[in-house]
Amino acid sequence: MTPPVIKTPRGMIMVMPNGKAELKFNSNFQPKHQKRFTAAQVFVDSEVLRLCEPLTPLLTSMLIKSGTLGTVPGQGFVSWIAPYSRKQYYSPRSVGSQTGPQRGPFWFQRMKDTSGKQILDGAQKIAAGESK
Repeated sequence: MTPPVIKTPRGMIMVMPNGKAELKFNSNFQPKHQKRFTAAQVFVDSEVLRLCEPLTPLLTSMLIKSGTLGTVPGQGFVSWIAPYSRKQYYSPRSVGSQTGPQRGPFWFQRMKDTSGKQILDGAQKIAAGESK
């Protein structure tokens, strides 16, 4: 009887005749797939910034620019680094500070609620090698 073998793109598990299982990683997996995973993360980070822009409070545009400066696409961490970012994010709307009907607090959460699935779908396609 042949010992069972479970194969995946990342490697395989083989049960040896002595009953012990052996895990062998596919050495080509990371180089082959890392580029797509990185591209998917760059897509997610860039889309978060792009889709948050019309929702972010705008007085001098420095808050929006602080998101661009505080984010390295591909790192998986988007941050608005202006000293007043936190206050703007959690504050209720104040007259004169929003300059637009969609702009206001909780811009990331509101963007995620409306566009999160779109971002996730795009990232999945990139990671699978289907687009971009």
